[in-house]
Amino acid sequence: MAENVKTNKYGEISRKYGDPWIWGIYLMLVVISIVESYSASSREIATKGLYLPLIMQCAYLAAGTFCVFVLIRSRYNSALFLYLMVPILAVFTVFCLVYVMKFGTMINGAKRAMTIIPGMLTLQPAEFAKLSIVTLLSYIFAKTQKNKDISNKGMIWAGFAVMVYGGLMIKSGLTNTLLLMAISTSMMLIGGAKAKKIVAVLLFFGVLFGCFTIIKSHNEKKNELMKELSAEAPGGVTVEAAGKDKVEESDRSGTWSNRIKEWMNRDSLVYRPITPKNQQEMFSRMAQANGGLVGQGVGQSRECSRLPLAFSDYIFSIIVEETGFLGGFFVLLLYLSLLGRAAMIVRRSKRVLPSLLVIGMASFITFQALFHMAINVGVFPVSGQPLPLISKGGSSILVISIAFGVMLSVSRTIANQDEKKNKADDAAIIEGLDAENPTEIPIRNVWR
Repeated sequence: MAENVKTNKYGEISRKYGDPWIWGIYLMLVVISIVESYSASSREIATKGLYLPLIMQCAYLAAGTFCVFVLIRSRYNSALFLYLMVPILAVFTVFCLVYVMKFGTMINGAKRAMTIIPGMLTLQPAEFAKLSIVTLLSYIFAKTQKNKDISNKGMIWAGFAVMVYGGLMIKSGLTNTLLLMAISTSMMLIGGAKAKKIVAVLLFFGVLFGCFTIIKSHNEKKNELMKELSAEAPGGVTVEAAGKDKVEESDRSGTWSNRIKEWMNRDSLVYRPITPKNQQEMFSRMAQANGGLVGQGVGQSRECSRLPLAFSDYIFSIIVEETGFLGGFFVLLLYLSLLGRAAMIVRRSKRVLPSLLVIGMASFITFQALFHMAINVGVFPVSGQPLPLISKGGSSILVISIAFGVMLSVSRTIANQDEKKNKADDAAIIEGLDAENPTEIPIRNVWR
């Protein structure tokens, strides 16, 4: 009797607000974000005041939560939802990426953002590209699926979409392009694509990346030669005279190769002097070593005032320093639990469209978190990648919140349809997007 009451209560919450487990993960990450982003903002506090960083972070989170509630009340299979989340979002993202390539604001040596309000508000299109690729691939795979397999046409369109987004993003950060490939591969698997098709797409990506690397290497040698000729020419124009932005971009031409070489050929960091080039890596490791098993306590970080970008790209190191290995493992567990919960929703769905939306959003969030953690602990070379919903940054928080909203919208829709017909998302859907989910596993009481 008590079990039935518990199940009914759970189902009631799911039908009204979406999956409670996803809500719990979201709210827990919000709490961690408020506490840790403020704790890691020592450098910002020195210039912006004691409470402004906290107020800004709370404002971003409030805007993100508002988006979640709006999306929960929307049906994932409505024409308006799909129109906004697929073509409009894709066009907006491509426009912003192209704009940033030409006129973007320099952040950490690369054009990454577009300024909306000078000194106050910037937009990072790379974050929206991760969201857009999920909705775009979900639509393509649902539209082109036949006999529980993605057609060749669908795989070609998907490869083209990833190629365009990756090509527009690759100069601003290699990890974003790798993240797109990881997301698209996971969605191909859930979409039912045959192994040989997935391998063919990955080989295609590998060939494109190889060509890009060769061209980039050629340009690096050309830049070095131009610098030498410029320095040797009497009365010649120096590199500095070409403008600050060009200097930063040319200096960044060998960033990837230098970071990879440094990562592959490193010895113990204990014997290295701290330099401007390795201070992020050095101070982040010091922070983690200082954390031990249970940490120094919230707000007791020693390295947050020395570690550059402690509030964004290296916030996981501060979390480990303050809460120890146990705290860092708990954060990791939250993201992995999100992916696991998404898998539970996917196996309950009869249609491939909601399955791809849910697993795509969960993969996007989880992979980004794993990339961030791997960079912090030294498994991956140094690169910039925010920790989803915890790192400071309006664009990232807004996009991650939208991703959570989409997952909750799908779970709510499925729960309501399951109650009415005892068949998950068997309601009418737009023609051409009603392909069956190849990974469906009908199990009773899967919502518990």
